Formats: sequence, structure tokens, C-alpha cells
Amino acid sequence: MNAVPHSSARLVFLDFDGTYAQHGLVPAGQVAAVREARAAGHRVFLCTGRPKSMIPDGVLDELDGFVAAAGGYVELDGEVLLDQRFPAALATSAVRVLDEQGIAYLLEAPEAVYGPPGVDRRLAGLLGHLSASRTPEREGPVDILASLVMSDDLSTTSFGKVTYFDSPLSGDALIARIGDGLGVLPSSIPDMGDTAGEIHLLSVHKAVGLQVVADHLGVDIARTVAAGDGLNDLEMLAFAGVGIAIEGSDPRVLAAADMVAPRPQHDGLRVAFAELGLLEPSSATAS
Repeated sequence: MNAVPHSSARLVFLDFDGTYAQHGLVPAGQVAAVREARAAGHRVFLCTGRPKSMIPDGVLDELDGFVAAAGGYVELDGEVLLDQRFPAALATSAVRVLDEQGIAYLLEAPEAVYGPPGVDRRLAGLLGHLSASRTPEREGPVDILASLVMSDDLSTTSFGKVTYFDSPLSGDALIARIGDGLGVLPSSIPDMGDTAGEIHLLSVHKAVGLQVVADHLGVDIARTVAAGDGLNDLEMLAFAGVGIAIEGSDPRVLAAADMVAPRPQHDGLRVAFAELGLLEPSSATAS
């Protein structure tokens, strides 16, 4: 699957949580739809807000490459095409403000997720409600801490995005104290409210990663498809040739898309791929 696609093939970019996977687990029907699309000659990529270090084991085995860190990191065929991180001074300022405000936070990088000592116990308490009603058959485990590395000095840590929890400040007030060039999004974790969110570089979003992959493979943006359900998918859905939103998404996400697909547990990708003709062998497989 490493050849540059035929001109009629498409590049398909899938958000992970809530689009390809349901609570960290990818339903069998979703995997089968991806396999069929790839067998038909298309290339399928993950395009997630998670850093590489938080992508569950085995997920990438079914894909042609991935965009991580909400567009800040791109890897294709083992080659890193993009790895964009906070400038050093801005990163240091972020850590200082987060510590001063007593906020629980994770600094997300491709190689690991970094946090202050005790953040594991603090987040376990904050996120405990997520696992209380789960069963192995229905939902995956909370894996946000699986790649955590804790240190009492994070002032020189290199990272591409911040996830924060239990903040006494609004997201806008928080980034105003840190410095210029930052944006903030609500947390994608359910029931966290205004106390949690994600801080990112304004210049980084998923459409950036999509563009990097398309340019590398020499594929026109018109031949791209993107699927997502979150506010960090807005730019990607609007930019791709075809944007697919997931049922129940924020109205802004639905408005940015060209079509709507069922949720992962209802094999949403199969429905969307079938409508787009991505599951049947066609000229995409021509030599």
C-alpha cells in the first residue's frame, strides 16, 4: 500500500475518538470498512488530536499513516513529515502559568505525555466517572495516562499541545496569561465542563496535516475525504474535498460537513464509504 495512489483514488482522513473509535475501541465494522476502502485502492489515514504516544496499540496497523497532535505531527511510511511544537519561550511560560494556577495538565509530545508529580492520581479522580459505567464489551479503558512521564521540572519540556483539567480560569483567560499565538478548545472528554480544555498553536490544525500528506503524495485536495465529530475537526472538514460529520456532533461541525454518518457503534464509516463509492473496486485500483 506504499505506492502513490492512482489519480482516481482518494485519501481518507479519520478522526479517532467518536469517529473511527468509540471510547478508545474501534468496532469491527469500522475496521472492515477501512480494509475494504484500502483494498479498493484508496489510502486511509488517522487524523487525531491525540499525540502519537496516546494512539492505542494496533490501531495504526490497519492504516496507511497518520496525522497526530491535531495536525502538528505527520508520519507516513515511517517518515516524519511534520513535528511542530511550542516555541521554547512559550512552552516555558505555559508550564509556569499552569503550575501557578494549580491546574492539572498534560504536555503532549510524540514520544510521551508529560505531567507534574501526582497528576496521575489527580486525573484518576477527575476522570473516574468515565469508567464507572463501562463494560469491556461496550467501551474501552481510559487510556489518557498510559504514556505518562512525570517530572518535577517541566520548564524545558518540548511539546506540541497541552491538555488541562480542573482550571480555575477560563480557557481564554488562561492563554491570555501564557502568551500570544495560542488557541483553546473545550475538552473532548465528556462532562468536563469549562474547567478543562486543550491549548494549541493557532497555526496548527488538522487541515495542516491533511495538506502535508496530500502534497507529499501529489494528490489534489479535491480527492480527499475527511471525517470527524469535534470542534478540532472544523478546519479539516471544510478543507477536504468531502467532509463527513458524525451524527450528534456540535452544530458547527455538522454545518462544516458535506454529509453526515452514523456513530462508530453503528458502522458509520461503512455507511459513508458506501455512499461515496469507496468500497467497490474501481479505476482507483488501475495500474
